[in-house]
Formats: sequence, structure tokens, C-alpha cells
Amino acid sequence: MTKVAWNTKELTVGQLAERSGVAVSALHFYEAKGLIESRRTAGNQRRYTRDSLRRVAFIRLAQRIGIPLKTIKDALAELPDERTPNRDDWARLSAAWRGELDDRIEQLQRLRDDLTDCIGCGCLSLDRCPVANPNDRLGDEGPGARRIDTRLCPPPQACATTSGCAPFTETPLPTAS
Repeated sequence: MTKVAWNTKELTVGQLAERSGVAVSALHFYEAKGLIESRRTAGNQRRYTRDSLRRVAFIRLAQRIGIPLKTIKDALAELPDERTPNRDDWARLSAAWRGELDDRIEQLQRLRDDLTDCIGCGCLSLDRCPVANPNDRLGDEGPGARRIDTRLCPPPQACATTSGCAPFTETPLPTAS
């Protein structure tokens, strides 16, 4: 990797790509979407301020955890344009996502724990589905895996009072006599 002098105020697109580990085409895409910005030299070459490195790292991390680009753009728009964002700016920005991240963590845990059981998708192919989702009652609430997606179905403790979203119970299947 080419070492960029610590006191360099601006980076070329190649330097930003190399230092951030993001392809030049991705940087152009981020710029076209308004996530980062550059200035143009007299020769029409892009130049990025050094704080673009943090912005790109933030974008990549946010994407990795599943935050949509629109949400990332809205968050970055909250940062100051007239100065490099400081620690307080980044703390405020990340705190705004805490609830969403907690929800994603809960959803992933539910997916990990319940994927082998009935997830409320409507297939009714597992032996437990008729118990957890009799007659595909969750299908009346809409499409998708109703029992796993926390945006659709609250956590089990809250589900007890939500119609159509009862937590899974180990009730035995009726036997044919």
C-alpha cells in the first residue's frame, strides 16, 4: 500500500480507494448518491478531504450491518459540512441507530433460534406448523416469515397480547383415531 503523508490534506480517488479498501467505482457510486463529496482540480480530477476516509468506513460498516443507503445518507447529512466531524458528532450519529441495531440483533437471534421451527411463512410443511400457525392464520397478516421478522411480529413476551402472533408452544399434534 502506498503510504500517504500524514499531513496531506486531500486524497486522490486512488489514494482514498487504496486506504479505505473500497473500489474506485464504489467511491464514484457513493459520490453520485451524495454520501461523500469531492472537489475537482483544474484538470478535473477528484480530490477528497481526509475525513472522507472515516465517512467511507462508516458507510461500509453501516452497509455490512444492513442499514440502507438512504438511511446512511440521511445520517451523514446531519454531520457538519464546515468542519471535520468530531467524536461527539459520530457518537450522536451512531446513538440514533441504537434502537434499529437492537432490533436487528433481536431479529438475528430469533432467526438463529427459530429457523428450524415454524416461521409463519405459510408453507405448513413442518409437523409443528399446524400448531404454531393453524390454517395459516398468520397469512392473513401479510406475506413473509411472520414469526421471525421483528418488524412484523413483536418479541414473544409482547406477542402474547398481539392477535395472530402467538409464541410457539409445544402443544402436541392431535392424533387421528
